[in-house]
Amino acid sequence: METQEMNDLMTLVGPGQPAGELLRRYWYPIAVARELTDEQPTRSVRLLGEDLVLFRDKSGRVGLLADHCAHRSASLLYGRVEERGIACAYHGWLYDCDGNILETPPEKNEAIIHSVKQKAYPVQEMVGLYWAYLGPLPAPVIPKYDVWARRDGTRKIWVQPMLDCNWLQPTENSMDPAHTHVLHQGFRKVTSTTRGTIDEVAQFDFYELSYGLMKKRVLKNGVVDEHPLIFPNILRHFRETQIRVPIDDTHTQIFIIDFYPTEDGSEPVNEEPEVEYVAPFKSPADALHPFTRFEMRPPWLKAHNAQPEDHMAWETQGPIADRTREHLSYSDKGISLMRKVLRENIAMVQAGEDPKGVMRDPDHPIIDTNLDESLRLQGRRDLSGTEPVPIPAGVAGPFQWDPKDS
Repeated sequence: METQEMNDLMTLVGPGQPAGELLRRYWYPIAVARELTDEQPTRSVRLLGEDLVLFRDKSGRVGLLADHCAHRSASLLYGRVEERGIACAYHGWLYDCDGNILETPPEKNEAIIHSVKQKAYPVQEMVGLYWAYLGPLPAPVIPKYDVWARRDGTRKIWVQPMLDCNWLQPTENSMDPAHTHVLHQGFRKVTSTTRGTIDEVAQFDFYELSYGLMKKRVLKNGVVDEHPLIFPNILRHFRETQIRVPIDDTHTQIFIIDFYPTEDGSEPVNEEPEVEYVAPFKSPADALHPFTRFEMRPPWLKAHNAQPEDHMAWETQGPIADRTREHLSYSDKGISLMRKVLRENIAMVQAGEDPKGVMRDPDHPIIDTNLDESLRLQGRRDLSGTEPVPIPAGVAGPFQWDPKDS
C-alpha cells in the first residue's frame, strides 16, 4: 500500500503538482480536428486541470488560450473569430493564437497591450486530432510511434465517453495483464468464474524500455504476447493506442487510434481517419458509483469489446483510488514497476531533466512498438487453450475475439 502523500504525488495533475508537472512534458489529443468548423470555430477544452478554449481563426490558424478573458473574465468560448485571432464577445479584446493582445476596445490601451498576455499553448494537428502541449518551451515533438506514423495503412479514431476517475487508474490497468483472464473471461468458455482463464498463463514478465514499459505474457500453449505501455499514459495493444488524457484529478478522456495496414503495403490515398464516438457504458451516464449501473454484457453485444468492463473496474475504485487501503500481490509486480518508474521520472522533471519518451529531434526515425508482432497475433484463436464463446442465434454482425485491453 502507498501513503496518502505518495498517492497524491502520483495522481494530482494540476499546475505545480509533481505528477502534473511531469504530465505537462507530453502532447495530448484534445479534440477531433473536424469538430472545428466555420459554423462552430471554438471548442471548450479542459486539460490537466486547466480550462481552455480551442479555436480556429479566419486565416486558418488554430490556437489554445486560457478560457477567461484577461479583461473581466468572460469566457472566450463565445468569442468571435477574426482574421487575426479571437475577440472576446464581452468587450472585444482581440487575441492572436500566441495570446498576444492586439486590440483593447473601446480604447487602445498601449500599456495593457505591451504588458499583459493571455495564457496560450502550442497546438498541432496529427492523424485527424488536435494535440496540445502545456509544458515549458521549447516544446518537444510528438513522437513518431509506428501506430501513428506508418504510411502503409489507414486509421480509425474512437472517442470514448468521459471516464469519471483519475488518469492513473486506467494507466495502471495497462500493467495488469492478470485482470484480462478474470474480468474479461466472457470471451472464453470457463469452468470457474472465480479463476476465469488465469490457469492458462505460464508467466508474466515486465521490463523497461527507452520509451516506456513492456509486459510479456507467456501462455502454457506456447503463445507469447508482448505489448507496451508508452510512458506515461498510452497503452499500445494489438492494432491500437489507447491514450488516457488527464482532464483533471478526477476525470480522464480516452482517445483510441486504430491502425489497419494495407494488404500490399501501399500508402492509401485518403488519410483522413474515420471517427466514432462511443456511447456511455453506464446508466445514468452522468452519475457515479454506486448511483449508476455499468454494462457487464456478453462480449458479442459490446460497443467496443472489453471497454465497458474496464470502465466499471476503473471508476468503482473511486474518483481517485485510495492506495492506502490496497494490498498488492505477486501478480501486481507490473504495477509496482510502473509506480517506481513514475516516481523516478517525477524526480527527473524536478531536477530539470526531460523524462522518459520525450523527443526533441523532429527527424527521429519511426519508433517500433512491436506492432507487427501484435498484428500477427490479433485474431488468433489460440491465445488461450479454450475456444471462443460462440455468437448466440439471432445476434447480428460478425464476431471476432479481440479483447481490447490486456
